Amino acid sequence: MLLMFLARLPMTAMGVTMTLYVVNDLGRGYGAAGLIGAATTLGSAIGAPLVGRYVDRYGLRPVVAICGLASSAFWIGAPHLPYPVLLVVALPAGVLSVPAGTLARLVLTALVPLEQRRAAYSLDTIFVEASFMIGPSAGIMAITQLPAVYALTGIGVCFALSAALIYRQNPPIRAEADAEMSAGERPPIRSWLTGRLVMAMFIAGGALFCLVGMELAALATLRASGDIAWSGLLITLMCIASVLGGAIHGAVRRSLSQGTLMMLLAVLTLPVGLVAGPWWLLAIVLFPSNVLCAPTLAASTETVSAAAPPRVRGEAMGLLDAASRVGLAIGSPIIGFVIDHSSPGWGFAASAVGALAIASVGLFWRRTRTPAKVPALASS
Repeated sequence: MLLMFLARLPMTAMGVTMTLYVVNDLGRGYGAAGLIGAATTLGSAIGAPLVGRYVDRYGLRPVVAICGLASSAFWIGAPHLPYPVLLVVALPAGVLSVPAGTLARLVLTALVPLEQRRAAYSLDTIFVEASFMIGPSAGIMAITQLPAVYALTGIGVCFALSAALIYRQNPPIRAEADAEMSAGERPPIRSWLTGRLVMAMFIAGGALFCLVGMELAALATLRASGDIAWSGLLITLMCIASVLGGAIHGAVRRSLSQGTLMMLLAVLTLPVGLVAGPWWLLAIVLFPSNVLCAPTLAASTETVSAAAPPRVRGEAMGLLDAASRVGLAIGSPIIGFVIDHSSPGWGFAASAVGALAIASVGLFWRRTRTPAKVPALASS
């Protein structure tokens, strides 16, 4: 788990680092920087299930080697590329990004007994929150205090080192009992992509939509009230609340369902827009909704790991990762548009309503979707 935490650090730093590089060093606008980020996010959303499928088929080491080389090459070469070329290569670089999230969940599923997985997934989510506390701040410090070539190359070196460590450690991605079940032909996707799995992915996407929208609306509120200097502390307190929620979720023997956690997350976000400041009051009213952040995401992982067959668990985890990235990608521009054309308070409302709408699609799909039966595979 510590190894995957280290692998996630450059991932959490790369967005803000690339944005500041494009704006400050290349002299482009935030829109141009956003295109790079969008291309990378789109690539990672496309690549996550494909990379997961190759992990299922070929194992961990070949995939980590290829993705590690691709990610390190992109970041080491980025400061030497003109903007148009950088934009073109951002998409394939996203497709071949190191799948640290997918690998972490697969390794935990393989190593941790079923009755202890909720605690393990919650702890993994806590480590994700910790990486978001450290990574972006480290990226900002590097790109503002060092020459850009050193900052971007440093991220590439971090990708190379983390991939090399994962390759050397080669943690198991299937339990011994699952290894026997994984033998034989890979089942077609229509036989295992059930309504329950689709619902889990939509809920995960809705949760990330809500969280990124909540963060954007909080920053807009601080700016409107003249408290933008407190933004770093506010984001840290939001992460601490999520860590606390993850610890509670992992400690209890029986927690709330994924759908219930998602609904509570949205409902508690809805009235936050009534608070226009000061920053400490905003931190207080944001605390309850952020407590539900880590539990909702951990419950999504728990659902997918339980519902997906071992033979295709990597692809299923990749689909979950892709759904989460799509939620993040669409959340920022939609909530930003709402804030620009109304007020920061409506940003919180739009985050909650949008998250519920996305999750509702998954709930509807679960009611209508039934997996196709494959007799040949069922009898084997």
